[in-house]
Amino acid sequence: KLAAISAYETRASATPWSFSPVLGLGRNPLWPRFWETLGEDVFLASEMGTAIIEGMQGDDISSPYKVAACMKHFLGYSMPLTGKDRTQAWIPERQLREYFMPTFQAAIDAGAKTAMINSGEINGIPVHANPKILKDLLRDEMGFKGLAVSDWEDIKYLYTRHGVAKNYKEAIKMAINAGIDMSMVPVDLEFPVLLKELVEEGEVPISRIDESVARILALKYELGLFENPVGDINAYPDFASAKHEAVALQGALESIVLLKNENNILPISKNKKILLAGPTAHSLNAINGGWTGTWQGNDPKYNTPNKATIYEALSEKYGKNNIKYVEGTTVNKPVNIAAAVAAARRSEVAVICVGEMPYTEKPGDIHDLNLPEAQIKLVQEIAKTGTPIVLVLVEGRPRIVSKIEPLAQAVIFAGLPGNEGGKAFAQIISGEYNPNGKLPFTYPRFANDLMTYDYKGTDKQAADFSTNAFNPQWKFGHGLGYTSFAYKNLKTKNLGNGKYTVSVEVTNTGNRKGMETIQLFVHDKVASITPPVKRLRGFYKIELNAGETKSHSFSLTSDDLKFVGIDNKWVVEPGEFEVMIGTLKEVFILPENWKQ
Repeated sequence: KLAAISAYETRASATPWSFSPVLGLGRNPLWPRFWETLGEDVFLASEMGTAIIEGMQGDDISSPYKVAACMKHFLGYSMPLTGKDRTQAWIPERQLREYFMPTFQAAIDAGAKTAMINSGEINGIPVHANPKILKDLLRDEMGFKGLAVSDWEDIKYLYTRHGVAKNYKEAIKMAINAGIDMSMVPVDLEFPVLLKELVEEGEVPISRIDESVARILALKYELGLFENPVGDINAYPDFASAKHEAVALQGALESIVLLKNENNILPISKNKKILLAGPTAHSLNAINGGWTGTWQGNDPKYNTPNKATIYEALSEKYGKNNIKYVEGTTVNKPVNIAAAVAAARRSEVAVICVGEMPYTEKPGDIHDLNLPEAQIKLVQEIAKTGTPIVLVLVEGRPRIVSKIEPLAQAVIFAGLPGNEGGKAFAQIISGEYNPNGKLPFTYPRFANDLMTYDYKGTDKQAADFSTNAFNPQWKFGHGLGYTSFAYKNLKTKNLGNGKYTVSVEVTNTGNRKGMETIQLFVHDKVASITPPVKRLRGFYKIELNAGETKSHSFSLTSDDLKFVGIDNKWVVEPGEFEVMIGTLKEVFILPENWKQ
């Protein structure tokens, strides 16, 4: 639904093509485009990416309310070795096939019309100049028929950054012959001149030009641009409408994650005196992130009018007399910590909004995943007053908060909830809305311990030979609410031919209505390639009244049990498997003769 609205409002702006979704996995939180991903898990990102493409494109992209989606960035862009943007990645073929290709294969199967190419390099070869990836893999093996566009200036960077071309002309030759169909940069007047020379000199075959031109014209034809190149701006009555804002608000509400709530300090009653502090508490830019209005999303003059910051939304919800706002620090520097401490002494609760200001791409590179010291000091000094703390994480990636998490009675991951994020936060903290978001990534406790939930058995071996080395701040899929849920009666049923049903009962054991996301994990107990401890294979959000019980069933097939084997091909091996939902486990067996 959110993607369909995005398509509608993009087309209303006379733009028929959207550079979305990002299908790289968010498995390296240092990466400055981590926040653009759909999480660390391949199944989750595949499902969400498919939904975005279907919402954007619909059944017919010639519709004036649909756009061409762009799956990006093919391939391996999200896993740079150092975490820095547009830098080298070392990804063995098995990992490339198991973790990084499936999201794109799902997008191709869903009909994605275009692809944007990885700006970096994999195993020493820039992807923009790698025909094994752009032709053999993307086209021949995966079956992509659409348009492949470069990222910004990445053809030129083959010469100026990567050092694999001696000049720009040679870089163009390498990229076009490798399989790039379009250079993204519209103001580069040198590109077409040099490309024409390359064709005339026989360095780029005319057949290669014909191939790319055919793809470009086919996309324009499918979009209906020859008949209606611009569209009627008056044909979009729902542009920025209350109806669309309501969906954006619901998206924000369901994305915010309650990570900690000691002694049920949340929700905060309306009569409480609240200190609001921190660098992200009164900034629309902070809750929107990069690519909002501008490239970096940091220019307030482009902010949407009449949208509330967290401070403005809390003032509206609780009354200005009950909210005392003191910034305390910028992201990196103390401002008036002493004033914030003084205000905390006069308050019943301190809501401290820490995190990051917006960024994307290279300007978002960091050297340290820890939250900046100024913000840590702000929380530590306020904690000395004894006033209970609600820590709010407004950030695009999980900054390390292990020094200050114990000082907070509650922690909320707000992420980048968008224009309606302030209002959504106020509804959650006041109890008007029962939070139900879940983390789509593992939140690390230490800057040098960046593990994902699907780690291997050896990864849990600690220095003292115990098995507790996996010790994140919060686990993948974690998220609390103002009610509680219990699972029981986990059952598997073998339907034959490698097909199973998995059923479970869920009960709302709290005293108010709430939503819970049932998460199904599978573990291969013995495999020829070391198996991860678990892999997500299903999820479903269910709403239950207080005391209500419902059952839900998942379908599993042999495809959910496969992995990339020794020969770098997908394989299903018979044997014992575990299904896990909540704290429940159930063993089932895939028999040797399962294909009968």
